[in-house]
Order: sequence, then structure tokens, then C-alpha cells
Amino acid sequence: MDAGSTTTRTRLPAVSLDAQGKRHIDWRAIFALVFPLFINNSIQSVLNLTDLWFIGRISSTATAAMGSIFYLTIVFTVFFGGVGMAVHTMVAQAYGGGRQVRAAQATWTGLWGAVLTLPFFVIIAFNGRVILAPFQLDPAIEAFALEYWLPRVLGGALNVALWGMTAFFNGTSRTRVTLIVMTCVTLANFPLNELFMFQFGWGMAGAGWATTAAQAIGIAIVIILFLRAPLRREFKSHLVWKPRLKLIWRAFALGMPMGLAATVDLIGFSIFMLLMARLGGPGAAATPIVMQLTSLAFAPAIGIALAGTTLVGQCIGAGDREWAMRCGNAIVKLCVAYMGMVGLVLALTGPWVVPIFVRADDPQAAAVISLALQLLWIAAAYQVFDATNLSTSFALRGAGDVRVPAAFLVVLSWGVFIPLCHILTFSEGQGLVGFLPHVGWGAAGGWIAAVIYVVLLACAMFTRWISGAWKKFGVVS
Repeated sequence: MDAGSTTTRTRLPAVSLDAQGKRHIDWRAIFALVFPLFINNSIQSVLNLTDLWFIGRISSTATAAMGSIFYLTIVFTVFFGGVGMAVHTMVAQAYGGGRQVRAAQATWTGLWGAVLTLPFFVIIAFNGRVILAPFQLDPAIEAFALEYWLPRVLGGALNVALWGMTAFFNGTSRTRVTLIVMTCVTLANFPLNELFMFQFGWGMAGAGWATTAAQAIGIAIVIILFLRAPLRREFKSHLVWKPRLKLIWRAFALGMPMGLAATVDLIGFSIFMLLMARLGGPGAAATPIVMQLTSLAFAPAIGIALAGTTLVGQCIGAGDREWAMRCGNAIVKLCVAYMGMVGLVLALTGPWVVPIFVRADDPQAAAVISLALQLLWIAAAYQVFDATNLSTSFALRGAGDVRVPAAFLVVLSWGVFIPLCHILTFSEGQGLVGFLPHVGWGAAGGWIAAVIYVVLLACAMFTRWISGAWKKFGVVS
């Protein structure tokens, strides 16, 4: 298809033409797409910090317990949730190509795929003790962790369904709808936490049930919006709900590498958090605080990166890969600028922010705060490279290039990050294994390992993106 044709121009996103008819990036259109996703993912970080704040009201041991399994609970959701991620790419490409009915069909396909994941989440939820046993957590931390594990993991299928349904609105550039839905989820989480944790007396388990219940509310809202009259007219969303095995298989084939890539990364950070928890004391409590604070950079940046999937996918669907490259590059610039700035601000404001998440009467309060402030500066160095990794990997998703990025993550996370984290963190006789060297830098060593890992990963992803290898991929939906 001729990149300059009228048909292509009308389908391409974020295009502005000058007086000579030359194409330029329409930054206002990009910001209109990005802003709701940015706010939405900022709200997600607020939701996580809300859980952390409520759990912090129990004890620093409860905070350490949440930190020890926070990423591990997400690991299983992300792995099986690849089908929900695939919906975004399929919808964006179908919409960019003017195939509205196929976009709606892809959305229902993602919902049916989420239903198929339910038995796996049930099995995992009831085997938390077996899964955590190899990490030899302190008994008090493990007891709290298991309370949170069951209800949080049981809600995994709901999370996958919510990703898939909101992916329709993201892929068709209706990102404000996603913002409305997730705002409702976050607002519901506040009173549900108070009700379940303290009024019902469920403690840590109440925090998990609150998140799961809030997601169920979100799914109900998004299905109602998806079936509204305007979308029924344009997309025939009420007519293509029946499951089609071929499309479900296609969604899993595309989504499993996406889920695997995210899972590998999350497993790496889950083990990182568990290793920090194994340190005990201030290191175990300071790390989840720093991780949740840096989510103020990471989570909104995912919103920016998701816009990259939408823009690249729509360009691929419209048949213009060169414009896809330009849109992807614009998203990379936005991500890097945002995460770099927030990382620096967090490090500078740490002395005022960190104490909010530590009980003043906790015996370890001063040590936890002091260590967290040091870690925030190491985490600030992490942000720019993580922004490059996020933005380029999500742009590659939009093109359907998912297998090579997944391979990068397997090699660098499991082959570099995890062993390096163990080496730099523990002293002799302190770690899980004895055959690795032991530097003994504590929590700071673990965070330095994370910086080295993300630098290597960012270089690999950025090289894949600028090489243009993804241009050989065709439309997947």
C-alpha cells in the first residue's frame, strides 16, 4: 500500500501534514492517546501503595511479607494473562486496517481465553506453601505471605479478563474508557480494604480479597460499556461473542511469548524480592517500600508504552511500517524523559516520603528509613534504562515481534540478574546456595545487580527495535 495514499493517511494515527504534504508526528494526538493511559497506570501504582499502606498498619513484618510475594503473585497472572495482552495487538491491527468486527471478535476471544485459565489459578492458589517452601522465609513472614497469597492468586483469572476487555478500548484509541474503568476499580479498593482487613478482621487475607473483589467490579463495568449501542453499531460487539477455537488458539500463540517474556522478568524480580526478604531486618522491609515508590515511575510509563503498542499496531494494520517506526520512536522519547525525571524526584524527596510507610513506633523504623533512602538513589539510576526497555518492547508487541524479546529476557534475567543478585547480596553462608561467590553488600548489592540487568536488557531491546527486524512480521489478527 502506498504510504502517501489518502486511504492510508486516514487510518494512520498521530499524523499531521505540513503545507507541502510532508508527514510529521502529531504530538497532540499522541498526548491525547497517552494521557488517559498514563493516568490509569498512575492510579494502578496508587492502588498498590494503598495496599502497602493498609498492610503497613499491621506491622513491618506484614510489609516484608507482601514484598516477598508481591511479584510472585503477579507472575502467574502475567504468564496466563498473555492472551489478554495479545488482544491489544490484535485489536490495534484490526482497527488500523478498518476491520472493526474482527476487533470486537478478538476482544471476546480474549475473554474466553481468560475463562480457560481459571483452573490453573485455582491449583496455584491452593499450593502457596509448596511454592514458597524453597525460599525458606522467616516463619512470621511466611505466615503473613500465605494469608495474602490465596485470595490474591484466586483473582488471577479476573485480572486476565480485565486486561483483555480494556485492551479493546486501548487498541481502538478509546483510552479514556479504560481510565474510567480502572478509576472505579481503584476507588472500590479503598473501602474494600478497610472493610475486609479491619472491619471483618481478615487482616492480610482481607487485602487480597479486596483487590479481587475490585477487579470483579471492573469487569462488570467494562462489559456493560463494551455492549453499549454505539459500539454495537460500529463493531457488532453483541454478535461475535461465541467462542471460536481457531481464534482462541491464535490469541494464545501470540500471547504466550508475551506472557513468557513478562513472566521471566517478574520471576527474576520475585526471586529478587524473596532474596531481600531472606536478608531479614531493614533490608526486607526497605526493599518493598522502594519498589512501590518506584512504581510511580514504572506504572505510568507502562501507560506510555501501551500507547506504543496501539500506535505501532494500527500502523501495521494500515500497512505503513515506516510510520510505525516514527511513532514508536516518539513513545521511547516520552518514556525515557518521564522515568528519568521521576526517579530523580523520588530520590530527592525520599526523606519526606519514606517515613509515611513505616510505623514510627516500630523498633526497626530508623534503620528501615535510612536504608530505603540509600536504595532510592540506586533505583534512580535504574529508571532511564528501564524506560528504554519498556517502550521498545511494547512497540515490538504492536508489530507482533514477541519471540526474540522473550529470548532476551530469559537469558538476561535468569542467566545474569538472578545469580548476580545472589552474589552481590549475601555474605558467605547467608544465601540459598554455596557454589556462587559471595560479595555481601546486602540490599544495596541486590539493587546494583538490578541496574546492571536492566542496562543490558535495554541495550538488547533497543537494538532489536532500531534494526527494523520486526518489519517482516505481518498482520496477526
